[in-house]
Amino acid sequence: MLPTLFGVTLIVFVIINLAPGSPVERKLQEMQFGGTGSSGSESSVGSSNDSAVSQEVIDALNKQYGFDKPMHIRYWIWLKNLASFDFGESFTYEEPVTDVIMSKFPVSLQFGLISLFLSYLICIPLGVLKAIYNGSKFDNASSLLIMGMYSIPGFMLGILLIVFFAGGQFFDWFPAGELYSDEYMDLNFFGKVADRAHHFVLPCISYMIGQFTVLTMLQKNSLLEEIKKDYIRTARAKGLSEKVVFLKHALRNALIPIVTGIGSFLSVFFAGSLLIETIFNLDGMGLLGFQSVLERDYNVIMGLTFVQSLLMLLGNLLSDLAYVVVDPRIDFK
Repeated sequence: MLPTLFGVTLIVFVIINLAPGSPVERKLQEMQFGGTGSSGSESSVGSSNDSAVSQEVIDALNKQYGFDKPMHIRYWIWLKNLASFDFGESFTYEEPVTDVIMSKFPVSLQFGLISLFLSYLICIPLGVLKAIYNGSKFDNASSLLIMGMYSIPGFMLGILLIVFFAGGQFFDWFPAGELYSDEYMDLNFFGKVADRAHHFVLPCISYMIGQFTVLTMLQKNSLLEEIKKDYIRTARAKGLSEKVVFLKHALRNALIPIVTGIGSFLSVFFAGSLLIETIFNLDGMGLLGFQSVLERDYNVIMGLTFVQSLLMLLGNLLSDLAYVVVDPRIDFK
């Protein structure tokens, strides 16, 4: 994990520092044009074609943002500060990067956890039923439905849900965005839970749509593969019922491929959430990363890169440990 983290952060650090534009150039544009300009096309830090800005100002800005030092020195300083989880200060928000990330983290975490929990809660039983009734009308109809769902991108589904169910042209059953209502703070505990759930319905459906079909079909196919093995024939030969054969003997082994995604909840709120967060007006991690790239906020980009990489690696480790729980035959010693 450590070499992987080092490699990821090093590559991202080099790429963002070599890319056109920099915090210094954006600051100069704000000074010259009141913040209306976009990132400059010059890749060298501190370059300016406007004589109104003196070289002393440019040098002062370079020193303020740390760009007066070579790239490898700046990366070494970043690594040393990482020991205390100090990612520096955001150039855009002008506050510690850790505080910026933590302010956005709960939003994405809530949707990530809820979406993952509901996906497994629905997909595993549905996959088992499809395997038990393989080839039936139920299996064919459900396959047609979930394949149709899989063909719709999450952000497009979000737009359709808003149009049809959030006061677009048809029904006004759900709010179109935000996390809670204006009167949220005046509600009791159960009222707050209900209010949150009401606001979470449409975004959660959009988050779940991508992995829902994959998990369901993976569970079905894995279970169908297990029931063809010799130990299942032996169980049937002993006179065990199909329910016992499927649910007690075959299901546990069929869950092994499913546990590979257990650790994904640690990083699910980073991937593919930008458009969904934009559509539903959710101020989460995906939107923060996108805005940080546009603003050339290097410290926030590096902080997000480290946190995302760490969570993905921890998720992979958690999946490996889940293998041992599901199948005692697996041993990493």
